[in-house]
Amino acid sequence: RPGLALCAGCGGRIQDPFLLRVSPDLEWHVACLKCAECGQPLDETCTCFLRDGKAYCKRDYSRLFGIKCAQCRASFSSSDLVMRARDHVYHLECFRCAACGRQLLPGDQFCLRDRDLLCRADHGHNHDGTAATRGPRSP
Repeated sequence: RPGLALCAGCGGRIQDPFLLRVSPDLEWHVACLKCAECGQPLDETCTCFLRDGKAYCKRDYSRLFGIKCAQCRASFSSSDLVMRARDHVYHLECFRCAACGRQLLPGDQFCLRDRDLLCRADHGHNHDGTAATRGPRSP
């Protein structure tokens, strides 16, 4: 529908013979579809992600809106194995006891104290190595 559509990028009427439609209701001039963060052109060779009517390249979308590791704060790739503790997500290699540094593996018992993961051995100790007074235990 050249001439009828309005560009979501610049707001102008699209008179070009080609337009880019990213979602059913958002259309762009070919030259206007760029990452809102870095300005990289987003065409048929680059994956486009939408958020609040703005288009982003995959790298910037992941950096700005993707889930981050609770330990190292880096994003996850699609091939990363992850561990979860409550609402926190970790890279497998970042899922370690904050006291002794031992990597926690699937099936290991651990505790989440504030934002620190603690293995079973260190759960009953304060950070200075002294025994903690034990109240009711959480699972």
